[in-house]
Amino acid sequence: MRIPASIITLVAGMALVLAGFWAANYSNLLPESASINAPVYDELFKVLLAIGTVLLLGMTGLVVFSLVRFRRKEGDTLDGPAIEGNLSLELFWTVIPAVVVLFIGIYSYDIYDRMGGMADLNGHGAMHASEQLASVRTSGPQDQERIWGGIAPTGDSNVLPVEVTALQFAFIFHYPMQNITSGELHVPTGQMVELRMKANDVIHAFWVPQFRIKQDIIPGQTTVLSFTAKKSGDYPIVCAELCGPYHGGMRSHVVVQEPDGFDAWIEKNTPATLS
Repeated sequence: MRIPASIITLVAGMALVLAGFWAANYSNLLPESASINAPVYDELFKVLLAIGTVLLLGMTGLVVFSLVRFRRKEGDTLDGPAIEGNLSLELFWTVIPAVVVLFIGIYSYDIYDRMGGMADLNGHGAMHASEQLASVRTSGPQDQERIWGGIAPTGDSNVLPVEVTALQFAFIFHYPMQNITSGELHVPTGQMVELRMKANDVIHAFWVPQFRIKQDIIPGQTTVLSFTAKKSGDYPIVCAELCGPYHGGMRSHVVVQEPDGFDAWIEKNTPATLS
């Protein structure tokens, strides 16, 4: 009994979808998720990984099948059959990729907008990140400062400001409210952190893989990057923009502490005031 080609195609399609679902949800390719920003990025990554897995396995399987099924038989010196066009097939391989690309574009745009990517880079206002994020979502991106990664905890308007200076080849962190300057970034869990970043020389990039945040730091332009850590630990900060001969050594780390531990670090490092 010969199995109809439509049944084989259906089963193969279901197998590809299941493979894509498995790759997206169980392959564990991403580093640890340590901020509330991370799930937004991870959603998009999973969708792209699922689609990529289906395309990779589907195309590879089709090529291998064709090589085996339609290879020239030994002793056959004739030309292959002349086949001119197949409207159904051409529509299939045109419409399906177009729909996939359109879906990815719309979904990526939504993620980019949710992370503050459509806010104005030049209108530097005085609002904190959480206030600006709310304003961007309600009134649109015009005349708003760009708060990249601006996802605040629900109901939390308390923002920790930190000034970041990038230079060849180090990151310097300054806490203006406490007048603390440090070579490493200390933040508490559960509180939104607003990084106001500037570069002293060339373009650098601030990247913390576990937080899913990465942002260029451009000379002459202050960039605001915000995040909220959710898991205590020590995470690497990497410059992800080629900035000179020692670019590979431009690293620091962010120490995420519970609020009590962070308060103790602040108290320990706050300069004594002269009376």
